[in-house]
Amino acid sequence: MTVFTVGYEGTTPDALMSVLKASGVRVLVDVRALANSRRPGFAKTALSTSLEHAGIGYLHLRALGTPAEGRAAVRAGRPAEMRRIFAKHMAGTEAQAALANLSDLARQQPVCLLCLEADPMQCHRTLVAEAVGLPITHLRPGV
Repeated sequence: MTVFTVGYEGTTPDALMSVLKASGVRVLVDVRALANSRRPGFAKTALSTSLEHAGIGYLHLRALGTPAEGRAAVRAGRPAEMRRIFAKHMAGTEAQAALANLSDLARQQPVCLLCLEADPMQCHRTLVAEAVGLPITHLRPGV
């Protein structure tokens, strides 16, 4: 088993669906604190509908999203600060329960963690994937 991750920055919903299907992903796990987007097709309702039509499940684990101050640190170019904030957040009860849920799911079927950032090294989804404890594959959809 492997945990896939993907960022939708710079891609389209069709390209995302294509790479998810080609990789055999069964469930897309949205790890954004706020599952909305100014990019057409990537807000929670539109995304989950597209995934359903593609035969892929959708799960929003809000508790695994970056808190507002962590998102602000990333926007300000301070990824180390984001990691510190996110680590503190992940130690909480709600985040730990969501992580346990994700870990169980990832051991049953192929899952992919979704967030905005194209570069997985600049995104908290890599930290979440590492916490699951399975090998990680970062997907890079085309445009």
